[in-house]
Amino acid sequence: STTLLYTIKFEVTMGIDINHKHDRKVHRKEPASQNVYLRLLVKLYRFLSRRTDAKFNKVILKRLFMSRQNRPAISLARIVRQMKTTKREGKTVVVVGSVTDDKRIFEVPKLKICALRFTETARARIVKNGGTVLTFEQLAVEAPLGQNTVIMQGRRTAREANRHFGAPGVPKSHAKPRVREKSRNHEQARGCRKSRAYKA
Repeated sequence: STTLLYTIKFEVTMGIDINHKHDRKVHRKEPASQNVYLRLLVKLYRFLSRRTDAKFNKVILKRLFMSRQNRPAISLARIVRQMKTTKREGKTVVVVGSVTDDKRIFEVPKLKICALRFTETARARIVKNGGTVLTFEQLAVEAPLGQNTVIMQGRRTAREANRHFGAPGVPKSHAKPRVREKSRNHEQARGCRKSRAYKA
C-alpha cells in the first residue's frame, strides 16, 4: 500500500487590529453655532458653491463654518489702508466677521463693505461718508460669483492669549509670562534682571 503525502500550504496574512472608534476628521462641514441667520447663509452659499465654479463662494462658505477665533474682527483703519491701492478702487470689501470702528483715523473714504456684523459707530461712519453697508444675501444677488470684490480678514494673532504662547524667560523669547503683577516682588529674580544672573 502506498501512502500519499499531501503538503498543504497555508498562507495567513496577518492584520493589525486597529480600533476605528476614535477616528475623527477635524475639518468642519457646518458651523458649530445654532444661529438661524448664520445657518441660512450657509444654505445659500452651499448652493452657490455647488452650482457655480467661482472659488469665491467656496472660500466664503468655509469661513462661515469657522469659529469666532478664526474669523476675528477687522477695524475700519485696516480696511481703509488696504483699499488705498488704485487696483482696488471701487471694489466691494467682503469680511466674514465683524467690522469695528477705529477712532485713530479721522477720514473715512467712500467704501462699500459687506460683513456679518458692524458695530454701531462703524456703520454710522461708513454711511455718513457716502459708503454702503451690505449683508451677505445682498452680496449674493449683486455678485454671485464674487466679481469685483476684495476678501479681507482681521489678524488672528491679535488676541491677548497669543502673547503668552511660547516659553517666557528663555533667551530671545518674547512670550509674556503669566504674572499677577509686574513689580520687584513678583517673579523678578534670576533671568528677569541683569543683577540676578542674566536678563532674558
